Amino acid sequence: MQRLKLTVSVPTLLMLAAGPVAIMVYLAWQHLPLPLPAQWSRQELALLESLSLTNLPPLPPDPGNAVADNSEAAEFGHHLFFDRRMSADGNVSCAECHQPEHHFTDRLPVAEGLGTVERNTMSLVGVAYSPWFFWDGRKDSLWAQALEPLENPLEHGSDRNEIAALIKSDQDYQQRYQRVFGSGPDQQSNDRIFANIGKALSAYQRKLLPGPTRFDDYVASLDSSNNEAENEILTDNERAGLRLFIGKAQCINCHNGPLFTNNAFHNTAVLSADGTLPSLGRAAGLRLAQDDPFNCLGDFSDATQAECSELRFAKGGDDMLGAQRAPSLRDVSKTAPYMHAGQFADLTDVIEHYNNAELSMIGHNEAKPLGLRAIEKKQLESFLHTLNGPIATDPRWLSPPAQTTDNPRAVK
Repeated sequence: MQRLKLTVSVPTLLMLAAGPVAIMVYLAWQHLPLPLPAQWSRQELALLESLSLTNLPPLPPDPGNAVADNSEAAEFGHHLFFDRRMSADGNVSCAECHQPEHHFTDRLPVAEGLGTVERNTMSLVGVAYSPWFFWDGRKDSLWAQALEPLENPLEHGSDRNEIAALIKSDQDYQQRYQRVFGSGPDQQSNDRIFANIGKALSAYQRKLLPGPTRFDDYVASLDSSNNEAENEILTDNERAGLRLFIGKAQCINCHNGPLFTNNAFHNTAVLSADGTLPSLGRAAGLRLAQDDPFNCLGDFSDATQAECSELRFAKGGDDMLGAQRAPSLRDVSKTAPYMHAGQFADLTDVIEHYNNAELSMIGHNEAKPLGLRAIEKKQLESFLHTLNGPIATDPRWLSPPAQTTDNPRAVK
């Protein structure tokens, strides 16, 4: 007969030894909320205003993509995005992983195309504001990013020659291509056609923008004389969580600006997924971006050398070991699981990770232990739910366009 082995933590033993009064005080401290200040300070109001969607600037230009804001290029890219013929077996489109109904993610730990990929699918909403793409920043433009899944054997499993052949064989695509790029696909190399397909896909994805949330409505209601206790847009818990977000929890260090991201790379000691080695992150990603033939300085880019400063002066090296791109937190509660390999199932797990801030397996953990009480962790999570909002895009862009061609490559 086996004996039951009980393990009790040292803090628990100390509390038991201290007696019931100490236990009650400890539990009260962990679970009772503190009173909220009557007003935000001027400095806090300015910080909240900086996070509001009303301060989101116009889309930044993409010097490497001359058709980035061409409406016909966006229409072309819309068709390509939902076209399953862009894969080796005719069954995988870009929308398989970037599903409009899930904020252009797939709700899986890691993406699944023709096979299982190693990385979690990042949302495409507001993605055009970032200067770097993928978790490790291995692409320096949205159009270059759009190309990699097409040739990845675990995603679309196609190649540039097959993609070019599809464009040349489809009369509608031939016409769209010529209207956008000025020459027919028969007059260009397969590499050039492939690059231009990425540019059309990018023009479509630039249409995907975030809409206002309860948080934005709350900020719009505030002014220097407003008594926040009288404001009913956010609950007490949500406002307490917002105070934690910009203060004690230090979230704003990385998740700042109207998209709640600084679009930079940070090592926060996220463990690797089961059975995988720790990711080198940005340290490896930058080298890949610099070697990419489709980067800003490459032959297929429409940019001048002077317009490629992000690539030319990017920071890499050992300081970037294990660093991953900080994602936007808009609609964050809709895009679980989290982190670069979907290591955390929900926001509770994420907050607990940052609260503990343990040592990194590779590189240096930028985060420090937060010491959040149990109630504070719940308040912070409550606030993150106020960042949910609609996609501020004409609904027609969120559904497949009317099909104009058959799909001879599809597996029946």
